[in-house]
Amino acid sequence: MQTDQRAKHGPIVVRPRKQYLYRFFKRFFDTILSALGLICLLPLFLILAIWIMIDDFGSPFYSQVRIGKNGRRFRMWKLRSMVKNADALKKELMAQNEIEGAMFKMKDDPRITRVGHFIRKYSLDELPQLFNVLKGDMSLVGPRPPLPEEVAQYTDYQKQRLLVTPGCTGLWQVTVRNEADFDEMVDLDLKYIQQRGFMMDLCILIMTVKIMIKPNGAY
Repeated sequence: MQTDQRAKHGPIVVRPRKQYLYRFFKRFFDTILSALGLICLLPLFLILAIWIMIDDFGSPFYSQVRIGKNGRRFRMWKLRSMVKNADALKKELMAQNEIEGAMFKMKDDPRITRVGHFIRKYSLDELPQLFNVLKGDMSLVGPRPPLPEEVAQYTDYQKQRLLVTPGCTGLWQVTVRNEADFDEMVDLDLKYIQQRGFMMDLCILIMTVKIMIKPNGAY
């Protein structure tokens, strides 16, 4: 489902399979694994929280409104990797956006703190999203949840990313990650939605662990 094929044949309409058994067990394992993860990672959260507060005084946690399945809004949690007024500074940096489309990415983003560079490289800033998984806002595997202002720019084709519960990790993160443009990310998300299943989710989770140990270009 590549961008050039979409341009040639027109937008692909994604029709997620019902997969009642898959969705039941996916939620079951999301709940169990996220609960265990939060308990086991508590000492790491404490160490990183103290490090963040020492490096840049302020709350070690950061929350942001994101768009989930079928356009539902929820508050997503992360470990803070940027300065406290990062959202206000974003408007000044929009002209330096390195990704075309409804998404903002900047490799040398001046808002990222010293600790932030480290926790982003190893995806440690994403760990509090296990709380979102436990609540049911997110899944361990799925398309990344976008910002409201990003969704406002979506085409009907791109809105198909919102047909399923968003995830902490996904096909995009474990393959091309920041080397892909926005359209390629959307294509990979829709490919996942069409093909998702137990084995695919397991493979993505295993690849995610490998990437956290040996990063593949996160920033």
